[in-house]
Amino acid sequence: MKLKKKDFTVNHMGTMTIIPEEPDDIWILYNIINPGDYVTADTSRKVHHQLNDAKTTTASRVKLSIHLKVTCRDFHKDSSTLRIHGRNLEPNNYIAVGSFHTLTLERNKPFELHKKLWKDDVVEALQERENHEACPDAELAVILFQQDHAEIYLIGKGITAMVSKVETSSSRSGGRKSSSSSPSSSNSKNVFFREVFTAFIKHVDLNKVKNTVIASQDSKKDEFRRFMISEAKRMKMRSIEENIGRIVVAAGGGCNGDLKDLLGEGTVMNLMKDSKVGLQIRALKKVWDMVSSDSDRACYGPKSVESAQEMGAIETLLISDELYRSDEVAIRKRHGCLVKAVRESGGDALVYSSMHVMAEQLQQLTGIAAILRFPLPAIDDEDNDDAY
Repeated sequence: MKLKKKDFTVNHMGTMTIIPEEPDDIWILYNIINPGDYVTADTSRKVHHQLNDAKTTTASRVKLSIHLKVTCRDFHKDSSTLRIHGRNLEPNNYIAVGSFHTLTLERNKPFELHKKLWKDDVVEALQERENHEACPDAELAVILFQQDHAEIYLIGKGITAMVSKVETSSSRSGGRKSSSSSPSSSNSKNVFFREVFTAFIKHVDLNKVKNTVIASQDSKKDEFRRFMISEAKRMKMRSIEENIGRIVVAAGGGCNGDLKDLLGEGTVMNLMKDSKVGLQIRALKKVWDMVSSDSDRACYGPKSVESAQEMGAIETLLISDELYRSDEVAIRKRHGCLVKAVRESGGDALVYSSMHVMAEQLQQLTGIAAILRFPLPAIDDEDNDDAY
């Protein structure tokens, strides 16, 4: 994240120009932009023009700058965008003052944020993102073949992003399939593999991504790896040829497989054993196994976890960033203090981004859970449905 034109002081009114650069930047902005703030950004609007005969109209798109007073905002995880809804406060030729409009904040698109009061925690969160050493190296790339399409993922820094989805020709044509032994079927598969390969080299830089997994329930994984090696040699792509040893195959995908199942496979876990993502996946899997076996060495739910911390029992805290970075001040302070206390007592605190591949599973445990240093059978679990 880049912060420009910082025209404010802490606990006072002021303005800042912000340029989000990563998906996590958009999520931070979702948590700090509140109703009553002011956002100014460039956008475009479709405008209709009436021709001389008064019966014919044409349409064109014009660029303009809009100054909104925020009424609400929506975070879109799949596209990593933030939609800001509000009233327009400045007149222009196309939008009336007081009318409602929507701005979309996205990566690498600057905008201006004005607050009546820049609180300490807001400034700290922005500065943390600005000073964040954005490691461009994804920890893992995944090509996951499903029955009628392939999905390409980049995984790293707590974020899982599907960067491409490539459909087979039969899927695009409504499901008509050729015999698997026919020449046309072989040609279709080569076309499909070439499209997947093109999408892969567009989104994945093997000089930066540490490892790649090609997965399917059938033979596609092995066939595609051979195709990839052949294409790399034909095109003299050294980035693939020199890193082919870091491209492995694994069983996954198909009718019943998904990315979460694949990441739990031994081959894949071994590739990520020293990474942050691997640590988070192993910790959550451990909690699930303990909870399923009614172990006294794990707990979940806000009151149970806080009770465990009061007794100095937490070895590893797992918490969603929806709680840790909540836009509700009381909730945010509550969990900020909890994370700080766990770390000060020698425990680990793992914060799971909402875009983490395992975020949904953690949410099923109320968004907060803990692995304990010692058994605590006396903890009352009645609060596991506790509402925030």
